[in-house]
Amino acid sequence: MSALVEPVTGVLGAWAVLSFEPILPYALAFAAGAMIFVVIEEVVPKAQQDKYTDIATMGFIVGFIIMMIMDVTLG
Repeated sequence: MSALVEPVTGVLGAWAVLSFEPILPYALAFAAGAMIFVVIEEVVPKAQQDKYTDIATMGFIVGFIIMMIMDVTLG
């Protein structure tokens, strides 16, 4: 009896993905922007309070560059 719900929700999930596919890139971009904002707002100021401020800033910049290179090369 517990497995009867799986086909129904599978079809519902597939329908939802196909319905929302046109707005998916915008929703993912919004989520990525929100995550970057949280990192900049919370993590970077705390990293700037220590004596290793240059390392923290360069680590953020290098990480962001790696993320963008992976985004472009992996599609």
